[in-house]
Amino acid sequence: MDNAVPPRSAAPGPRRRDRHGRGMRGPIAPPQVPLAASRAEVFADLVQDSVERLERRWPQLAEIDFVVLEVPRLDGPGQVWSDDAVPLGGTMPAGDGRRGRVVVYRRPVEIRTKSRDERAALVHEVVVEQVAELLGLTPETVDPRYGED
Repeated sequence: MDNAVPPRSAAPGPRRRDRHGRGMRGPIAPPQVPLAASRAEVFADLVQDSVERLERRWPQLAEIDFVVLEVPRLDGPGQVWSDDAVPLGGTMPAGDGRRGRVVVYRRPVEIRTKSRDERAALVHEVVVEQVAELLGLTPETVDPRYGED
């Protein structure tokens, strides 16, 4: 038999190509490159940047949890949204041993923006509005540059 296939070695070694021999296996970009970050991770970074910007002025924000959710959800079967708009964020006041929470909804914000700069501005605006609501202040008090384009 001239066409015998040699046996595979028992030791698992790194494979250089996929099983069809068409290319390398693995990620396209190394983890430290921005291309490797998912949209959800990039969005969470925008929220974190906004929070850090506000924490310099309002140290009490360290006692508030900031959460990113994909979309708003309805809590009960009989609840419906108004026809006005889908919410971009929300708050949950502290109580019963839990911390206050600010929620930013990723998909509604992404749908309303075209570029990363627009998205960063809208995320900051939503965070400022929700923090203002949670603290019982006006958005202009929380961030003096609120509303500037």
